[in-house]
Amino acid sequence: MNDFAPAEVATFGNADPAAPLVVLLHGRGSHEREIITLAPHLPEGPAYAAVRAPIAEGGGFAWFANRGIGRPVAASLTQTMTWFRAWLDEVAPAGRPVILVGFSGGAAFAGGLALANPQRYAGAAILYGTLPFDAGVPVSTGRLAHLPVLVAQGDADHVIPRELLDRTWSYLLRESGAPTVAHRDPGGHGITASSLQQLAGWIAGRIQHLATDGAAPVGVPAAVAWPTLPNGALPQRSGDRPEVSWTIPQQQLTQNGPPELQERLFQQIANLPGTSVGPSHISVPGARGLILDDPAGPPHAFLVPQAAEFAHLHPTYDGSLHLALPPAQAADLVARGWGAPHPWAGTRLAPGFVMVFGPRDTAELEIVTGIVAASHAYASTPETASGEH
Repeated sequence: MNDFAPAEVATFGNADPAAPLVVLLHGRGSHEREIITLAPHLPEGPAYAAVRAPIAEGGGFAWFANRGIGRPVAASLTQTMTWFRAWLDEVAPAGRPVILVGFSGGAAFAGGLALANPQRYAGAAILYGTLPFDAGVPVSTGRLAHLPVLVAQGDADHVIPRELLDRTWSYLLRESGAPTVAHRDPGGHGITASSLQQLAGWIAGRIQHLATDGAAPVGVPAAVAWPTLPNGALPQRSGDRPEVSWTIPQQQLTQNGPPELQERLFQQIANLPGTSVGPSHISVPGARGLILDDPAGPPHAFLVPQAAEFAHLHPTYDGSLHLALPPAQAADLVARGWGAPHPWAGTRLAPGFVMVFGPRDTAELEIVTGIVAASHAYASTPETASGEH
């Protein structure tokens, strides 16, 4: 039980109880009247609700400010999340998409909600704040697979400890598995015009994707079949993940494979049945696309459905690939360290749109070839009436 008062909520936008709901979360007290002023600058269509931070032991959403995240903070977070979910279940029953947008202390709360129950939400924006590390919520690898995330930070932010900002940035872009749009600006602890523009575009893309395509299951399934790989399973990739650019175009920056190995890879995947090769329709100059001559799979099986491009290999300075996979395989691939989700997956692009890291040796060459073969199979196999392949 807790001694929180009933939720104080400021609303804006669509009054339809079935419309997607964007929940805006600030740090303390009555700031819901402040953060709701963002809503007129965000896309039309959703309903917007700013929820007042409950004032009880622990004070609002800003647990990180204690600088000593531990058991009392974890208890406060758990109690406050329980209070919030009770309110949310009334206004947004199962089936109504909910996107969380948290600023400052509200970012920690939004992150805690998403990490505790990622399947409940359709997206989360972490603005100028930190995830609630060491406060009792899971931060495992792949935890947020297929949950679109926006993270925005200011280089001159002196309100949030820099080590927590850096840890949040690293987890979201590397281990979380979330397709993460990242934004940095030279400002401090405040939403800038450029970050607001990023937020508006991200929300619009996510809402449109949900309307046309629905949501991919969030998280990594317990067991994922890979018929195109030895033993039918994807092994763990050894070592650390390479550095990947957080801006567009998405590029592999370190651990780039030897050029001769990249060429061997291209020769093998270019010989997949019914495959033609040519310049990519979507990638950087010099990228070589794989085009299916007789496409049969669903639109999400292609990077460019109109051109039947299901994969492409980036130029030698990079050596990674982009390709489309079924969502379960895409989540498994990211969790096992073989790639990263594209930042726009689930907003502007198919949910299974992933980067695959280039092979570093002949053993990895075999695995990466099998991953591309899985993408080829996805693009070649008609959907059944149940949507399965």
